[in-house]
Amino acid sequence: MRKTALSATVPTLLLAFATAATAHGPTPQKVVQSITIKAGPEAVWTLVGDFASIGRWHPEVAKAEGSGGNAEGGTRTLTLKAGGTLTESLDEWKAEGRTYSYRMSEPDLKALPVSSYSATLTVTPEGEGSKVEWMGRFYRGDTGNEPPEDLSDAAGKAAMNRFFGDGLKGLKAKLEGQPTQ
Repeated sequence: MRKTALSATVPTLLLAFATAATAHGPTPQKVVQSITIKAGPEAVWTLVGDFASIGRWHPEVAKAEGSGGNAEGGTRTLTLKAGGTLTESLDEWKAEGRTYSYRMSEPDLKALPVSSYSATLTVTPEGEGSKVEWMGRFYRGDTGNEPPEDLSDAAGKAAMNRFFGDGLKGLKAKLEGQPTQ
């Protein structure tokens, strides 16, 4: 049996495809948190709808500074109590839908172990109160093929879930007149 150039390259091509399949970069991650609040949607939106107001209700935020208001391209800089700073820019703000979307401008891996994220916060009626949903998409902190544990997909998911969950609990406590934990 005579070997052709093609038959000699087939094993090489298969090896290249197998290597490419096992060595992949990060995959997008997603977290969704929601909470029901005993306050009407307009009351909730009055507090949460101002993009730079997060410091008034999120227990992890020591200081929030904004510029540009609620216009597309507006920004906010969050200084976290545990250390680190998040800089975010507003992509879309819709008062009539009681929703806004934003994204991280500059990563701070000490603040959140993610390399980038975009998020949407939405307030909807729920019974006699409101439902607030916070959804985020992100990549892990280290986008290499073998990230350290503290910058992995799991670390990113845990941190984003904690940040969103604590924020929603703080919002609920503020609107329902309860002490924050």
